[in-house]
Amino acid sequence: MAIDPTATLHKTAIIEPGAQIGAGCFVGAFCLVGPQAKLGQNVTLRSHVVVEGDTEIGDNTTIWQFASVGSQPQDLKFDGEQSRLVIGKRNMIRESVSINPGTAGGGGITVIGDDCLMMLGSHVGHDCHVGNKVVMANHVSLGGHVSVGDNAILGGMVGVHQHCRIAKFAIIGALSMVTADVIPFGLVISERSGLAGLNLIGLKRAGMARSEIHALRSAFSEIFEGNGNLKTRTQKVQAANANSAAIQDVTAFILGESNRSFCLPKEK
Repeated sequence: MAIDPTATLHKTAIIEPGAQIGAGCFVGAFCLVGPQAKLGQNVTLRSHVVVEGDTEIGDNTTIWQFASVGSQPQDLKFDGEQSRLVIGKRNMIRESVSINPGTAGGGGITVIGDDCLMMLGSHVGHDCHVGNKVVMANHVSLGGHVSVGDNAILGGMVGVHQHCRIAKFAIIGALSMVTADVIPFGLVISERSGLAGLNLIGLKRAGMARSEIHALRSAFSEIFEGNGNLKTRTQKVQAANANSAAIQDVTAFILGESNRSFCLPKEK
């Protein structure tokens, strides 16, 4: 056991032998920190938090009460193999959140980036990869092997099917069920997800130039409404917009390897 002398531990907290508690940490009432857990500097476990397994939590992350972090994956194929959970810095993990580690079938690791907000009751399944500055509203659920790009926002009670990719700056409206990949900057609204356009508000907030946004809108129409199949249209747009980083992000995502289909605009 390695507990920094500047850490504060409530008298009812259980720190198992082998756990590492960094400088300035606070471990509140009735928390359990398992033998393989590693808390960075200034990590706060408010109360009744369970941290199990080979779990690493980055500096200045706060976890609220009743969260379950690093417990056995919810996968019937899991057979006790060694797996990991790595959580980055400055995350806010709210009440009753659950985050599972990886499995042998998915690379053995679940990763959460920096500066994320995971609201009450949200769930990150095994082998997920969540980027930086991601917001998951109340009761969002990510199935296994999901990837979520930087700055994505998932509204309340969104469900994401296993193996789906949600790209950077996408926004998923509340109550949507995502069963296919979502392009960078995409806006998804519906119970069964359909692509409703681009995340224009998010792009403006991020400071994207107006000319780049206009180019993205034109590319969106050409990719999803033009003649020919999706791959051919995307290749054409990619070749014609070599100087647009945003359009290259979208086209490379569509042309890249995927285990799912894509969210498409619904027919009017």
